[in-house]
Amino acid sequence: MTLAAKISLGCIADDYTGASDLANTLTRAGLRTVQTIGVPADDLALPEVDAVVVSLKSRSIEAGLAVSRSRAADKWLRGRGASHVLFKICSTFDSTDAGNIGPVMDALRADCGEGAVLVTPAFPETGRTVYQGNLFVGAVPLNESPLKDHPLNPMHDSNLVRVLARQSRTQIGLVDLATVTRGADAVRARLAELASKGIGAAIIDAVFDRDLETIGLVAAEHRLSVGASGIGLGLARALVSTGKVKSAAASGATGAAVGGPAACLAGSCSQATLQQIANAERVMPVLHLDPDRILTGAGEAQRALDWARPRLAEGPVLIASSSTPDQVAALQARHGRDAAGHAIEQTMADIAESLVRSGVRRLVVAGGETSGAVVDRLKISGFLVGVEIAAGVPVLRAVGDGGAMLLALKSGNFGGAEFFSDALRLMR
Repeated sequence: MTLAAKISLGCIADDYTGASDLANTLTRAGLRTVQTIGVPADDLALPEVDAVVVSLKSRSIEAGLAVSRSRAADKWLRGRGASHVLFKICSTFDSTDAGNIGPVMDALRADCGEGAVLVTPAFPETGRTVYQGNLFVGAVPLNESPLKDHPLNPMHDSNLVRVLARQSRTQIGLVDLATVTRGADAVRARLAELASKGIGAAIIDAVFDRDLETIGLVAAEHRLSVGASGIGLGLARALVSTGKVKSAAASGATGAAVGGPAACLAGSCSQATLQQIANAERVMPVLHLDPDRILTGAGEAQRALDWARPRLAEGPVLIASSSTPDQVAALQARHGRDAAGHAIEQTMADIAESLVRSGVRRLVVAGGETSGAVVDRLKISGFLVGVEIAAGVPVLRAVGDGGAMLLALKSGNFGGAEFFSDALRLMR
């Protein structure tokens, strides 16, 4: 069955946890939202919705491949009526000088014929703000925060005009906070001015939630925008306020209880996840994997399964490959960054697949790359968005032929200190 009606907003997310974050944000704002895994097949059974978030695992892959997958998603969304597409990126602008934000933006902009594209990772609710083109995490610039040390996409420059210019073929401009505070007409005029000078994209400042509403009103009049879930919130509010979408109850999808064994997998190396793992050790069995054993093929996945299976009948378990930044750096020095990351992701996917075969139907996954590897391995085609566990992290109910299953996919930096326990309480 195809979509029952045209969608109002199309979204392309460059990783799975970011897609869940955005789908959660749109649902809270009153849009009926579905998250798909990859570009959907035409016969995927989906309910009538306002927004579709297509999840890609394209943040850290080769730029040309990220571009081709994103263009395919864009074509699918616009073919279902989406007049505006949001390219959803990380709120810490995770990328390198080779991409992938710039190359994907350039390709999507060329395909839709957009003049100048608004770009912002700001989401004040989660402590991400942009001022004079610089990204702040709380009160400090990104490059002075703990979030700068992503193992695959370290971010050591907070000036997003510079960052995006290094990876895009177009010139990058700025719409500053003074312009944003003067309202939508001022932003429209500034964007038109930049476009008249041949500037193809503009970082736009946002410090308060009301800034997102201004940005959303202007962005919704164009065919493309780039940003984190904050601009998604602005777009959703614009669609509702202008009457293009009738606000739905923001309670999330419901369904019958799933029950059965539950497990947690943690691959993120963020400080937040490391603390969440430490707290979980007080309430559930936790196994820490040995990354070197994973890289040398010493049967670490089988060891984890042999450890987990007899414990699942007693309650949830947590299996973690997470390490401190110093440990990650040392591992990458010994084995290579890409080889280390790929091996650990695939081991976690192996473990997830075997746990599901053993009867696990409730699965919590921490870390964007880990979540992507797990969901791909499980061949889940899409999700209905359920209740919110923590800011940016909803309960997800799988759709398709895989049977009843609940998941929570958490970006490494998201969630409170007791996240794993909080998630499991809501995943019944």
